[in-house]
Amino acid sequence: MTVAPAWRRWLFASLVTLTTAAALGLMVWTLQAGGFDWLDALLVLCFAMTLPWTVIGFWNAVIGLVIMRVTADPAQAVCPVLAKADDRGPITSSTALLSCIRNEDAALVARNLDRMIDELADAGVADRFRVYVLSDSTWPEVIAAEEEQIGWLADRWRGVIEVIYRRRAENPGFKAGNVRDFCARWGAAHDFMLVLDADSLMAAETILRMVRTLQAHPQLGILQTLMVGLPSDSAFARPFQFGMRLGMKSYSIGAAWWQGDAGPYWGHNALIRLRPFIDHCELPQLAGQGPLSGWVLSHDQLEAAWMRRAGYQVRVMPIEGGSWEENPPTLLEFIRRDLRWCQGNIQYLRLRRDQLAGLHPVSRWQLRLAVMMFLASPAWVLLMLVGVLRLGFGEAGPVYLPAPGVALFALVMAMVFAPKLATIVDALSTRAGRQRYGGSLRLIVGSLAEVGFSTLLAPIMAIAHSLFLLGLLFGRAVVWEAQRRVTHGVHPLEALRRLWPQTLFGVFGFAWLALHAPPGALVISPFFVGALLAVPIAVSSAAPALGRLVTRVGLWRTPDEVEPAPLVRAVKPDLAAAVARPTGAPLAALRETAVTEVVD
Repeated sequence: MTVAPAWRRWLFASLVTLTTAAALGLMVWTLQAGGFDWLDALLVLCFAMTLPWTVIGFWNAVIGLVIMRVTADPAQAVCPVLAKADDRGPITSSTALLSCIRNEDAALVARNLDRMIDELADAGVADRFRVYVLSDSTWPEVIAAEEEQIGWLADRWRGVIEVIYRRRAENPGFKAGNVRDFCARWGAAHDFMLVLDADSLMAAETILRMVRTLQAHPQLGILQTLMVGLPSDSAFARPFQFGMRLGMKSYSIGAAWWQGDAGPYWGHNALIRLRPFIDHCELPQLAGQGPLSGWVLSHDQLEAAWMRRAGYQVRVMPIEGGSWEENPPTLLEFIRRDLRWCQGNIQYLRLRRDQLAGLHPVSRWQLRLAVMMFLASPAWVLLMLVGVLRLGFGEAGPVYLPAPGVALFALVMAMVFAPKLATIVDALSTRAGRQRYGGSLRLIVGSLAEVGFSTLLAPIMAIAHSLFLLGLLFGRAVVWEAQRRVTHGVHPLEALRRLWPQTLFGVFGFAWLALHAPPGALVISPFFVGALLAVPIAVSSAAPALGRLVTRVGLWRTPDEVEPAPLVRAVKPDLAAAVARPTGAPLAALRETAVTEVVD
């Protein structure tokens, strides 16, 4: 895999283009059985809009699997600047740890920071770090709790590491503005900043490896880690983070192979060189009116693009472990988080040509793909809707030709699940890999169950994205508030209030299929199953009792449960206790209704 970066990108682009062309060709062949009309053309157009992420994910996974199987150190192969794992060189730089919070549970924030400081102190390097808790909180009860908890943290580590708490009374720019305010106040005092979210947890070993990497490579501007989910007792979070864990390794290694020094930044659990960030990464306010104007919400992708434009490398550290986050515990929280990303990514369409001038070609494509990730959702919904309507109005022969239809279905399914299949193949190939997931049987059963879960989840999310994008056209936007991060139940009426469009869509699809259902309809029906079951899925997957059950039997067990790192062992008792905690206990949940709505 010693191909030059430019050739890697040309090869990858060629593979993606050829695969996309093949899929579209099969789609046209499938639809032309009874003639090719404007509805068929619309189906092909919608299908084309859904392909970029799917095809790119497929080739990322294939390339990642090859690298994992033929190289002794895949991370070093795709990120050659990475410091060796056994590097114990001196820490000569000053690093700021930034915990960016807004109406979060201050006790959980303090707990995570306390564990991280403890490991840095044990490593004998605490004097090279300073902790900043940067608050944008607005709720009085949360502010009081922050002052108490961060005050306790500062007193506990006084004389070892300085802990500074700052709350902005005004919150322009949201998180990006919060970080920019830090840069103006304290940025000149440090070489690097490690950006953390409220739920971030990072091992000292990982932090120090990142610092040594930036110390050794002055042209490295951002080093992003892979974040994996902390062990959870939520029946929703467990299959989600299990699936993410399966797909992440091969996908990220394959992506890093062709992206090289123009990689992504995901907003947290990343180490950033401060001087070029201050000089080159200040974001513009978008002109105009409505939810797509003003401050950029999805700041991270732009900051990565700006950093690369300034001549500094942006790379991913494709190593599992040492960098954790907490995944949303319910479907409703998951949707709300996704809608924030959706609004922020769509804002990229408002960037002016002069603001995009000079961007690296890979950075440009990453911005386009960030937009397409959400525009693909209404394309999927329209594809399924037109497809099922076509079943009722078709007059000439079967809707699907057997050969091309089956080939197309097989190709799409292979591409969709390729990242997960690649990691499963890699894990099953060695005894150590199998043991990391609790054995072959647990890995296979968990994988099959996760495939079913993700298949049902996909239409629910696609419809949510589509309705939200439609709302953006009429000036509706999300409230940018805190996540509810602890396990809690969801009332059926609340689920129905939020998910009635998905339910209605599923009812319509099945009613139509009951009247017009040739064998080819089996390809479409799973989409409507997921939509129809949206409310039961939301309620059941949020049930604490079900979460405890699947945890107890070991379903969707991740390596962090089988072989937990010391830092995970330190926080796991708190996570287990959180399941039994009353729903109203976390401070971030006190204003539930304030964080679940869209507003004009």
